[in-house]
Amino acid sequence: MKRFVALYMGSATARERPNPDQATIARGMTAWHKWMTDHAEAVVYSGGPLGKTKRIDPKGISDTKNAVAGFVIVEAESHEAAAKLFEGHPHFSIFPGDSVEIMECLPVPGA
Repeated sequence: MKRFVALYMGSATARERPNPDQATIARGMTAWHKWMTDHAEAVVYSGGPLGKTKRIDPKGISDTKNAVAGFVIVEAESHEAAAKLFEGHPHFSIFPGDSVEIMECLPVPGA
């Protein structure tokens, strides 16, 4: 099995939408937990939401922003199979997230 990191993506547009009401949050979290239970066999690491971002480069450390809202690591036979796990995911079907991006976790060269 291959491992994939799934990034829950937002955007400035998504953040500008009104905050969901408590009923929507409760419905979304119920759906999220159901997704995690339904896909427990594929979930390697449950990850979670992510906070503010720091950027480190040769000039030093600074605050920055990106569109990554959270992550999870899953196992699947292929990239396509990993992506299909997220069809209809509550991140974008209930909450104001924009998408889920899936990337294969590759081995470190020469390791």
